[in-house]
Amino acid sequence: MPDASSETRLARIPATARRIHLIGVGGTAMAALAGMLREIGYAVTGSDNKLYEPTASLLKRLGIDAIEGFRAENLSPEPDLVVVGNVITRTNPEAEALIRGSIPYVSMPEAIWHFFLRERNVLMVAGTHGKTTSTAMIAHILNAAGRDPSMLVGGVAKDLGSNYRVGKGAEFVIEGDEYDTAFFDKGPKFLHYRPDGAIITAVEFDHADIYRDLDHVKSSFRALAASMKPTQLLVVCADFPHAIDVSATTAARRITFGLSVGDYRATNIAIDADGARFDIERAGKQVAQAVRLPIGGRMNVANALGAFVLLHEYGMSPVDIAKGLATFSGVVRRQEIIGETGGITVVDDFAHHPTAIGVTLEAIAERFAGRRILAAFEPRSNTARRNVFQNGFTSAFDRASRVYLGPVYFKENDPIAPAERLNTAALAESISARGPHALACSSNEEILAAMFADARPGDVAVFMSNGPFDNLKEKFLAALRARQ
Repeated sequence: MPDASSETRLARIPATARRIHLIGVGGTAMAALAGMLREIGYAVTGSDNKLYEPTASLLKRLGIDAIEGFRAENLSPEPDLVVVGNVITRTNPEAEALIRGSIPYVSMPEAIWHFFLRERNVLMVAGTHGKTTSTAMIAHILNAAGRDPSMLVGGVAKDLGSNYRVGKGAEFVIEGDEYDTAFFDKGPKFLHYRPDGAIITAVEFDHADIYRDLDHVKSSFRALAASMKPTQLLVVCADFPHAIDVSATTAARRITFGLSVGDYRATNIAIDADGARFDIERAGKQVAQAVRLPIGGRMNVANALGAFVLLHEYGMSPVDIAKGLATFSGVVRRQEIIGETGGITVVDDFAHHPTAIGVTLEAIAERFAGRRILAAFEPRSNTARRNVFQNGFTSAFDRASRVYLGPVYFKENDPIAPAERLNTAALAESISARGPHALACSSNEEILAAMFADARPGDVAVFMSNGPFDNLKEKFLAALRARQ
């Protein structure tokens, strides 16, 4: 639960607030919050160092005045409230002005709670993997059933056409992030959302820039489980032992699920080019049969099972849940096919953790059985750039035929000492020793040239990064079309 200082900040929010300023408005979640606040009637301004697409166009379309550059003058005339993004440091000029002055300020999660969650039934998805897809699934199922939910998710939900939605229904579906909250609150964001029902999809080590090790990550999820009450529901994936461990002593009603173990299980799983079908059992008794999911992969079956369990235990009928799953289109940049030409399919995916890369390539291999996989990976996330997963990445590419490793992404605000940096040359050698032919590329242009030279009809080219990856997927597709 939020601490006393958080409650103090929330108490300072003026009841008559009309104009709200967001520091760091260019972030995906902050831009979504800006849109949500604008939609419910607030005058919203924002600032950021640089405004990139598609956020810049989104803010312009919403009529939000976004200022490029951080300056104390951006807080004059004084707004009624300031929301501080978690990328903002204490030395930011606007943050310094806040600390010196008297304007009330809160973190993004605190603002979400105050303006949107307090009067709703909050359904939250947390976990190292699958939370974006699972959140979008739940929101779509509720919407398809006519329940008009609200939603905030870390990716664009294809069925709803956005990463946020302000509905009139009772439910608010939100992705619960374990990342830190703000410079004045280093606890995880998800502790501010106070869910009535929550899913923990997986617990593994990630976010090496803020977490020391796996035990440190587990401490945050333990705090989440400990914050929940006996009247609340906690749904936990039993396929991940650490998820079971962190939730073992929760006071909430805990229900487990999994593909191999758990109270609820997915059985008779069949995956092909049209997606997945599976049955659902609880304690050996069938609850649902031949559930169809248009997106494939065993991890997505697990995501769908978790969504089913939460909503079924929440009171929805298996029939209504299955109807929603059968029409779920997925999330942008999650195994998303962006084009096909000359018999070569191009896929974009957000994967950046060894487990996520492994299950993504496994899903691609099942969906496109018998076809070669060309996998390009950019070590861009704060964890992937470090050598904490030097060994873990080695087996993540086993289902690929060829692997193209991009240079470790450089961040001016988070430089990594050479001794702590991922060694892509050594990684390419260790991947190649397992079977796939791997190449450590010195530039994104080298990746593009090598993939283009290697590609042949029948191949599936997968681009994996948690960033734009220099638009390589679009460039590759354009080059293929030009060759045709």
